[in-house]
Amino acid sequence: MSPHRIATPRSSAVDSNLARFWLGLGLKIRDARSARRWTVDHLARSASLSRWVVYLIERGEPISIDAVARLAQALGLRLEADLVDPRKRDVRTAAQLADPVHSAMGEYEAAHLRRRGHGVGIDEPYQHYQFAGRADVVAWDVEHRALLHIENRTRFPDFQEVAGVYNAKRAYLGAALAQRVGVSRWDSETHVVAGLWSAEVLHLLRLRTESFRSLCPDPVTAFEGWWTGRPPDPGRTSTLIVLDPLAPGRRRPYVGLEAALKADPRYRGYADAASAMMGGHE
Repeated sequence: MSPHRIATPRSSAVDSNLARFWLGLGLKIRDARSARRWTVDHLARSASLSRWVVYLIERGEPISIDAVARLAQALGLRLEADLVDPRKRDVRTAAQLADPVHSAMGEYEAAHLRRRGHGVGIDEPYQHYQFAGRADVVAWDVEHRALLHIENRTRFPDFQEVAGVYNAKRAYLGAALAQRVGVSRWDSETHVVAGLWSAEVLHLLRLRTESFRSLCPDPVTAFEGWWTGRPPDPGRTSTLIVLDPLAPGRRRPYVGLEAALKADPRYRGYADAASAMMGGHE
């Protein structure tokens, strides 16, 4: 028997792993191209490939390893492969490592939700036709067909950009993750914008209160259900919270939008939070 023959069809778990691999690789290619301010045509010419091949990989579609190697070479990157234990690996990206506050928010949320028994993903890739991106933190409950998505923000420099990215994830993320974890559809979707509990963020919430109320009109009830380990009721909600990833002991780690409008800040701004985290806090 030839060693190259595969005896049985691929399982759904294998298909899911392959989809995640190609999505992640495509996002890395696109991010590297964007960081260099290259067009698709420029990258295609540099890699001696057609423009269509670049479009395919950036959409998360499988291409040949030879083409991947050409793209990596053109971008000055090294092609590597690895096998990791998802229970032990550090899933933070380079961007998150360069942003310790954003990373700390995601790590804090993921650890807490995992302790409550939920399936959890960090920096989870998704793709829907021409739209592709990453979700900061997701959690799911297959039995109750419930999904939680958290979009972490340490600052809000451009509200329109934040709203556009968040709305795209609300529209497309659920279906992509349902397929990945083997759920036909979600009965419950909880989408959350989590801002850093800083004076900088609170000031902006007070300046643009109605904009944030329109983007995130729902109370924190569904999110509190996730946080305490209770699956939320069916339905779709959009909520804003402010979060302190270093909240000690029994101090409340988050509050909803209406409470945030009256709350005192935990940090002056991003630099203050980063300094606190580098000072040895867990």
